[in-house]
Amino acid sequence: MTRAGKSLRLIPAAPGARILGWGSSQPDHIVTNDDLAKRVDTNDQWIRERVGIVSRRIADKDTLLVDMAADAGSKAIADAGLGPADVDTVLVATCTMPNPIPNAAAQVAHKIGISAPGAFDLNAACAGFCYGMGMASDLIRAGSSRNVLVIGAEKLSDWLDWDDRSTCIIFADGAGAAVLGPAETAEEIGVGPLVWGSDGEMHEVIRIEQASSSIRQEGQTVFRWATTQIAPIALRAIELAGLTPADIDVFVPHQANLRIVEAVARRLRKAGAREDMRVAQDIVHSGNTSSASIPLAIDHMRAAGEISRGDVVLLVGFGAGLSYAGQVVVCP
Repeated sequence: MTRAGKSLRLIPAAPGARILGWGSSQPDHIVTNDDLAKRVDTNDQWIRERVGIVSRRIADKDTLLVDMAADAGSKAIADAGLGPADVDTVLVATCTMPNPIPNAAAQVAHKIGISAPGAFDLNAACAGFCYGMGMASDLIRAGSSRNVLVIGAEKLSDWLDWDDRSTCIIFADGAGAAVLGPAETAEEIGVGPLVWGSDGEMHEVIRIEQASSSIRQEGQTVFRWATTQIAPIALRAIELAGLTPADIDVFVPHQANLRIVEAVARRLRKAGAREDMRVAQDIVHSGNTSSASIPLAIDHMRAAGEISRGDVVLLVGFGAGLSYAGQVVVCP
């Protein structure tokens, strides 16, 4: 209460948020394992066996991260049946902007034609899209925003040492986006509670080396951590959403490594997930696109008819930090 005896007023809250549309964008240029074998000591079989990647998309030097983000965002807005004027908040999850100022979100909003939105970036690396979805849901539920554009966008090729076999075979470029809006009733809620956290003691296992400005990672350490720690996070997200593992139709984890994806899916099935639960394997032809990987995978699965309206989808992101996040969503 103020000194004048008046209480501050809050905007009426929504019961929750729901997803209105999806979109994605990738460069045209495809780099195969055989292409990489011409530069580093590797081959197609070695890469497939270790990370499951067959090809990835790499942007040319003139394609900016914000270009891919704007393309994905525009598609998501159209898919939602909205126009740029309907969006009041833009959030870009990214860890690969060439400079921290200006942020990506304001540039992306301008490119799309969104006038004067709240615009900010979020860096939780490969968990960034899930962090962004949770934040957008809370903004809508609190009444701070109505329609939020959440984009995961990365141009990892700008940060690669193309002579480092352990990283150049994995990472790629792209963007994926979702538009979230208010659920008018509790029955319409389409974004579940966020389970998030971090393990800062292991922050150096994925990093940008200052001397070379290149990504380095300790692959085996990350593999062991992900295959043991991610399934419990996923199960907690299911529990908080008031569901059981058997309710999950589609599992879309961050596309870090096909062996990690398969290992976590096996643990979920042991915990009660159905054998017919569909599992995203977008890494095979998209590579690891960090914060873009989850929305990219979902949009590709939708195009292939592997995700339908009303499907219950489990999202789990994890990566540098080490940061992680998960939630259950319902596809529009």
